[in-house]
Amino acid sequence: MADGAIQPPGVARPAAPFSPVVVSGDLVYTAGQVGHDAAGNIVEGGIAAQTRQAFENLRLCLEAGGCSLEDVVKVNAYLTDLDDFAPYNEVYRELFHEPYPARTTVGAALVPGLLVEVEAVARRRTP
Repeated sequence: MADGAIQPPGVARPAAPFSPVVVSGDLVYTAGQVGHDAAGNIVEGGIAAQTRQAFENLRLCLEAGGCSLEDVVKVNAYLTDLDDFAPYNEVYRELFHEPYPARTTVGAALVPGLLVEVEAVARRRTP
């Protein structure tokens, strides 16, 4: 796979000027993914539903870059309410297993209605 920016199928095209995925050598960088469905609508159901959708979008981005969640080495997560950490972490544990990627989780102001944003760095495996 060549280096460069990718717009993954199934991920809403950003309105802002950024690429959802950038491949550089054996590294794959994702932009922050949120609880938007493919049409760009915020999914309903609270923090757990938005976390699942954000990680589904992240998975699609990683696959477009030649990786999977198993290849993730670093996750950054942003929560609008740090009281949502426990349900966020519950979904996270469904998706990642030991040894876990390095991770940072912080409170942040996001677009109204969005509860979580996640981004990752992954390393593509060499054949």
